[in-house]
Amino acid sequence: MILKKNEDLQSKYEELAAIDKRHFMHPTTSFKQQQEQGPKFIFTEGKGIYLKDIRGNWIIDGLSSLWNVNIGHGRPELGIAAMEQMKKLAFSSTFATNSHEPVIRLSEKVAEMMPGDLSMTFFTSGGSEANDTAFKTVRHYWELKGCFGKKKIISRKKSYHGVSVGASSATGLPAFRAFPSLAPDFYYVDSQIESLKNLIKEEGADTIAAFISEPIQGSGGVNLPPENYFKEVREICDQNNILFIADEVITGFGRTGKNFGMENFDAVPDIMVIAKGISSGYAPIGGMVISEKLKNELIELSEGVFMHGYTYSGHPMCCAVALKNLEIIEEENLIGNVRNMGDKMQEGFKWLKDRHEVISDVRGMGLLGAIELMKDKDTNTSFEQPLSVKVVEEALNHGLLGRSIIYEGQDTLAFAPPFCINKEQVEKIISIIDTSLTKVLKG
Repeated sequence: MILKKNEDLQSKYEELAAIDKRHFMHPTTSFKQQQEQGPKFIFTEGKGIYLKDIRGNWIIDGLSSLWNVNIGHGRPELGIAAMEQMKKLAFSSTFATNSHEPVIRLSEKVAEMMPGDLSMTFFTSGGSEANDTAFKTVRHYWELKGCFGKKKIISRKKSYHGVSVGASSATGLPAFRAFPSLAPDFYYVDSQIESLKNLIKEEGADTIAAFISEPIQGSGGVNLPPENYFKEVREICDQNNILFIADEVITGFGRTGKNFGMENFDAVPDIMVIAKGISSGYAPIGGMVISEKLKNELIELSEGVFMHGYTYSGHPMCCAVALKNLEIIEEENLIGNVRNMGDKMQEGFKWLKDRHEVISDVRGMGLLGAIELMKDKDTNTSFEQPLSVKVVEEALNHGLLGRSIIYEGQDTLAFAPPFCINKEQVEKIISIIDTSLTKVLKG
């Protein structure tokens, strides 16, 4: 009977995999690999930190899927919130001053959570749109002020800001910019404060609209900033009349143990970009939040219409889901759990470092962490296949989904589990990493 069930599950997988290969173009995927191998998993269910695939395997979602399922999988409250909103008002446009209660309530809640005087949100469907919105807004702002030359956007190397044309152009990882006709006026600096000062001097502050940075770089390797980096960035931006944009798409809404990543570094930006954790991935929503000062200046300086908006800006259902998500995070003190379990995860990473010579560094904050692996000690060169790729593949055999980061010669394992994780589950992740490293190193 069990054998028959397994055969049925495999048959169902094969049926769907064949359709997948014919008709679904996957994001960030090798076209050839998709056609040759088909989908690695076809997920059917999620519960807490776990995902279940169509063949009946339960797997720990060690990256919260795409750093975004913060409250964990399978929360019926969010489905109920979506249903109740769709029964009343599934959609209405927010163009030309039209509005609805969910977007009004959500914008108020976001403003309450924000540091400093960040107070007004333009909603989007995700992070890439939110970053493009920020770039258009800062350029529009400087044009209104008569500073027509202030168009350039500076970002950091190893940064990630999205995959729309503007967001790709801002991304500091060359692999994401490897396509024709990038958007103009984007520049990149390393993470030393002198590099930023030098570029401003070379290009001229009167040509620079904004500086953008993630508080902690995510896809670039879970890289923390140098000490006092963002305090100095804030001062430099103020001194040179440059707007400061914080990309909190990954770090926002609790991932680092505070509401927003910048709160760990005592710096308040002029603009904050949000997405992912605002709805824990249960609905596609993001946004750009601007300061009270910037809002007031835009009101004072504007005469016509700011010709920018997406069909789904402030989608009623997405806003209702986001509100319920933020309510759960608050009522269940999940950010407190992020701090506690984040400490446990970092303790586990340090234990792994003591056990495995191949680990050169462990780092992170809250439930956002990385394990960096060394190059081959004998040759001082990268392995033919990065170790992190092999470890991620082996960890899947033991029920753990993680991420390998190999951009720019890195060899890094990244983890960002859901906020609902408990001590035993953290220990299970550490145990699987340990087992997987041991097996890969033994060959």
